[in-house]
Amino acid sequence: MLISRNSKVKLTHKMAILALMLVSVAATAQLQTAVQVVTNTNNAAQTSQTSVNRLNDQTEDLLVQYRTVLSEIESLQVYNQQLEAVVNDQNSMIQSMNEQMTELESTNRAIVPMVIEMVDMIRKIVEADIPFRKLERLDRVAGLEAILNNSSVTTSEKYRKVTEAYQIELDYGRSVTTYEDELPTNNVKVKFLQIGRTALLYQTLDEKESGMWNPTSKQFERLDDRYNAAIKEGLRIAAKQAAPNLVGLPVLMSTGE
Repeated sequence: MLISRNSKVKLTHKMAILALMLVSVAATAQLQTAVQVVTNTNNAAQTSQTSVNRLNDQTEDLLVQYRTVLSEIESLQVYNQQLEAVVNDQNSMIQSMNEQMTELESTNRAIVPMVIEMVDMIRKIVEADIPFRKLERLDRVAGLEAILNNSSVTTSEKYRKVTEAYQIELDYGRSVTTYEDELPTNNVKVKFLQIGRTALLYQTLDEKESGMWNPTSKQFERLDDRYNAAIKEGLRIAAKQAAPNLVGLPVLMSTGE
């Protein structure tokens, strides 16, 4: 059977199309394979990058922790050095205090008897002196005697209070003061005029009677009425109610025993 030329052309054309289709299918398969390879590669690369990023983050965290630990170590070293200096200083202070306590104990053995003697002497002075502010001064001495046996009061404080009391007594000898109190002889309230340790005079509140302490007889004696005005003026001067002025006041000197 003979095939016409036209039929041959059509057959050839169909075979060409079939060949092209086979090539296309093969190319498509290869392309899909290539795409899958690229996709898998990209996925693998992404997974690897994620792992790298995670490891990098972990590395940075570890680096931060390492630097933090180094900083803490340096801080601890500085603190230990400072603490060592403080401990050494405290040890020096303790040693110094122990030495001072030893010296203080030795000093106390010398000072305490002297303070006791000073308190005893000031009582004798008050009792032998003209009796101005007698109760006030005796109370001060009693207070000094009370702290001598008080262990809570330091020796230095005892010495300070005793010397303070002596200073008050010294000031009395340079002062001119007035105050109200009862006359020991009859408990009548009067105004006293204290002139240092030279004279102690009084005048009743009605200004009708005046008197003075007699160091010889050791008692208060009434004065002649002619002294009333002078003593009144002296009381005003002592109270700073009048300007200082010369006033004729009687003065009795002790003749001794």
